[in-house]
Amino acid sequence: MRLLPLLMLLPLSALAQDWPRFRGPHGDGLWNPPQLPADLARIEPRQLWKQSIGAGFGGVTISGGRVFVMDRQTAPEEVERVLCFDARSGEPAWEHRYRVSYGSMDHGTGPRASVTIHEGRAYAFGSTGMATCLDVASGEVRWQKDMVKEFGGVVPQWGFAASPFIWKDTVVLHCGAKPDGSVVALDLATGRERWRGGSDPAGYCTPVVFGSQLVQWGPEHVMALEPGTGRELWRVPYKITYGVSIAQPIAHEGLIFVSGYWHGARVIRASDGQLAWSEEKTLCGLMSQPLYRDGFVYLLTKDDGVVCFKLADGSIHWKDGHQLTPANRNPQISLVWADEKAGIACGLNANGELVFARFTPEKVEELSRHSIIGKTWAHPAFTRNAVFARSDTELVAWELWP
Repeated sequence: MRLLPLLMLLPLSALAQDWPRFRGPHGDGLWNPPQLPADLARIEPRQLWKQSIGAGFGGVTISGGRVFVMDRQTAPEEVERVLCFDARSGEPAWEHRYRVSYGSMDHGTGPRASVTIHEGRAYAFGSTGMATCLDVASGEVRWQKDMVKEFGGVVPQWGFAASPFIWKDTVVLHCGAKPDGSVVALDLATGRERWRGGSDPAGYCTPVVFGSQLVQWGPEHVMALEPGTGRELWRVPYKITYGVSIAQPIAHEGLIFVSGYWHGARVIRASDGQLAWSEEKTLCGLMSQPLYRDGFVYLLTKDDGVVCFKLADGSIHWKDGHQLTPANRNPQISLVWADEKAGIACGLNANGELVFARFTPEKVEELSRHSIIGKTWAHPAFTRNAVFARSDTELVAWELWP
């Protein structure tokens, strides 16, 4: 489908903001576009284009006017693909494919990780362990490494899902390599191993750096490593049912927060790796990264929908009762701040509805809701006034306001 008349109305500056990695420019769910409309109830999103793609859970990323996503094809042969499209027109720019065999992988529809863009290179990590560095302009392979065959990685039950994380001149991959390679850092230019660290098997959580600590939440521990060497600084035991350590931790007020589906929340002091508090009944998140603002956290939980609680002590201020996303065994909404100062969040829920809402410690106020795609768990990407989302069958671009 091509909607060229709408594209002709889209100024060049409209797609100027990049979303080059999982969770946005800084990996923290901050969109904060300039000139957010004062009355979000009156916006009328317009579809710019859509493209047919294969299945996958991996999110969308954008850099330099190009859109990146991964998918899987099963005929005429089983392959994973890294796809690149023009952000304005939706026209394919290039694709890279390689053979895979998912075998009996649970929910084995397609890749789980977002493509990370850095200094003209695209870094991809497939469900079975293929790590690839591609030239953004041409799609040419710079290097490709099988993290299972070459580094001893072990594929978890639902496949590798952590997105590539760039730290200085390395790309860090959570692949559960044996021995002592919960994360493995590869040279950005060559793919050569620089260091490895941690003893946990692979979970599904993307690495993240807070200050001088690389924090990796694995199926058995939350651990902090030196980001330049992999040397362990501290670890907190937290064994997760089915190994589903998924949502990235967040860090504020000197505290690191993680939340698991069956075992609730753990809050760890970043200074010494000691447990500050825990809560195991209500604060049970799964795939959705929480948002933080002014001492409060907004977390999608399995039983109560989005919950607002105080980070310092876990005291709960409200529950939205599944207002923003449907109650489900595996609830999902990809939350970002649309205006952090005003407390306005934006989320793409599991039904493919883009919802704007105001979060305060007192209440949640829904501002608008628009259906933009079919059912999805994948993270969308945002530019100045547009959103790009994917499902198991298509990639879509919507202009949210002029």
